[in-house]
Amino acid sequence: MTEEAPERTSRRPRNGRDRPLSAADVREIARDRLVESRLTPNAISLTGFALNLVAAGLILADFFFLAGVAFVVGSLMDMFDGRYSRMSGKGTQFGAFLDSTLDRIEEGVVLAAIATYFAKNGDEVAVGAVVLTVVGSYMVSYTRARAEALGVECKVGVASRAVRVVILSLGLVFAKGAGLGDFELLEPAIYAMAALTIFTTFQRVWHVRHQLAQVGPAV
Repeated sequence: MTEEAPERTSRRPRNGRDRPLSAADVREIARDRLVESRLTPNAISLTGFALNLVAAGLILADFFFLAGVAFVVGSLMDMFDGRYSRMSGKGTQFGAFLDSTLDRIEEGVVLAAIATYFAKNGDEVAVGAVVLTVVGSYMVSYTRARAEALGVECKVGVASRAVRVVILSLGLVFAKGAGLGDFELLEPAIYAMAALTIFTTFQRVWHVRHQLAQVGPAV
């Protein structure tokens, strides 16, 4: 008489496969849970907007390191909302419009706070550089929008939104009084942004002219 082999019980992984969850499985499950949640792209955009307002207030209070943290987190949310919109299918035309509008407001508010800081310290040259940065940043965005309205893709240029965020984040985190090192990067960061945004504007103008010249008379 043979003994009956004990019944083996095994719990099937949540991914429906007889193997442990991989990192890809975890990401897929997390993505599905996120998509199924009530989170909307507009909520992410508005949260990023609020954090940028907090960053501006902290700059005015001379809390530059905390301002840098708030600016970085808020900017990351601004970059994530578009990706989440595409991934979740929850995006709307108004959401895309709101996202772009808030991005411009956020950049302008933070730069205005920095200009106020320089003005309080009597640094007129730095204030002028901030003004050029605002104009250049808006022109970088405007030239892309105008080009795309003409049917020309225009993502060229060195001073993309991501690059500007990185430069300004470093400037805030390593600003005078931030407590990180004995050097000050906020003013050099503003000078770099002013130069790069103006240069990028000309890059995009030249790119659009070249693209349009290929399909019709040169403008």
